[in-house]
Amino acid sequence: MSGRRSPSVLHVDLDAMFAAVEQRDKVSLRGRPVVVGGVAGRGVVSTASYEARAYGVHSAMPMAQARRRSPAGTAYLAPRFAAYRRTSEVVMALLAEVTPVVEQVSIDEAYLDLAAGGHDLSVAGVTAVGRRLKRDIARATGGVTGSVGVATSKLMAKIGSELRKPDGLTVIAPGDELSVLHPLPVNRLGGVGPATEQRLHRSGVRTVGDLATVALDDLVDWFGQAHGAGLHRLARADDTRPVVSEREAKSVSAEETYDVDLNDTARIGREVDLLAARVAGRLRTGGVSGRTVSIKVRHHDFATITRSVTRDQPTDDPRLVAQLARRLLTEVDTSGGVRLLGVAVTTLTAFAQDELFALGPAEQPVEPEPQPVAAPTGWRPGQDVHHDGYGPGWVWGSGLGRVTVRFEGPGTAPGPVRTFAVTDPGLRPAEPPDWT
Repeated sequence: MSGRRSPSVLHVDLDAMFAAVEQRDKVSLRGRPVVVGGVAGRGVVSTASYEARAYGVHSAMPMAQARRRSPAGTAYLAPRFAAYRRTSEVVMALLAEVTPVVEQVSIDEAYLDLAAGGHDLSVAGVTAVGRRLKRDIARATGGVTGSVGVATSKLMAKIGSELRKPDGLTVIAPGDELSVLHPLPVNRLGGVGPATEQRLHRSGVRTVGDLATVALDDLVDWFGQAHGAGLHRLARADDTRPVVSEREAKSVSAEETYDVDLNDTARIGREVDLLAARVAGRLRTGGVSGRTVSIKVRHHDFATITRSVTRDQPTDDPRLVAQLARRLLTEVDTSGGVRLLGVAVTTLTAFAQDELFALGPAEQPVEPEPQPVAAPTGWRPGQDVHHDGYGPGWVWGSGLGRVTVRFEGPGTAPGPVRTFAVTDPGLRPAEPPDWT
């Protein structure tokens, strides 16, 4: 079994994340089948919305097959990784507020060690954590939901998050692992791919409970020592893998989330000074210093702003870190209230060589000049665009020298559709819309 006596491992998996972000940002697609992936040639499905999954569409399916299965009106969109990364960053920041030990395994999935966060580890306690986390994720992401599983091991936590998708929560109490695991199809185990599943089926093994009855020697004979022994352990919920954050420190940071939003400028400055002092103390304790100072400011609506500046020489001086952090703070509008503040030092080295004089103007961060972007002739379906006359929108489709755009966003009503020449000088690529 897991070695943990309490359900202290939480797994969160965002539900059909790519498609969910598309439906959030494109109001006319809400409730409709959406398929994200390679839209041309031999493209494959990356993510399908739950409306599309009802027709048998799933990830890794050839896009041509998905088109044959899907009903009229299905949207086929190229991925927008910048939009997905922004959403992921918001979610991962929320997870870091729950516990300092977060293991991100993909853009939409992570494990949390609740024991490291000082939580009540009773079933009722972790259920409350899961409910609160799901609510915060949906609110912070503009409606993207996550499914959560909590158990005594990574294996069972992940199984739990899959049981009630989408928007589900499953807490598996200690001692209930096998009763939950054994009735499941054998392909629900992480080590069982199509080839392994076919070999097990030929031997009459269809559920995890069936697999648990197979002798270890037989599994090793079928699949080799490592894979066979691994399947033997998984079928018994024997999983002692720890939840691990990044092992090698690439930064030293401190941050604070406030129960009541900070609105007083002087108080915010003092908090930045305290965070800078904590960071500098950790630098000195670790015998390192750094050249880049960063701040993070999260507003009441979960929008997060970061600013950074890099010096020529590394430092571990708390006064200097605070001075730079305060300068960066002047670039951020805090008038609407601050939920979280953070200070970090990166570009670490094992020595410090501070200058003798105060920082001069040359050390202020300089924003690069924006460069004009040429209008592409090959517009991608789903791509964010902006038109001088109609404003922000997204590419509905293109071909034969024309591009069709729907002008809407996450906070608008379904918008009008207009068609332009692909070289229209008023149409240009744009950043993903701000859903907050």
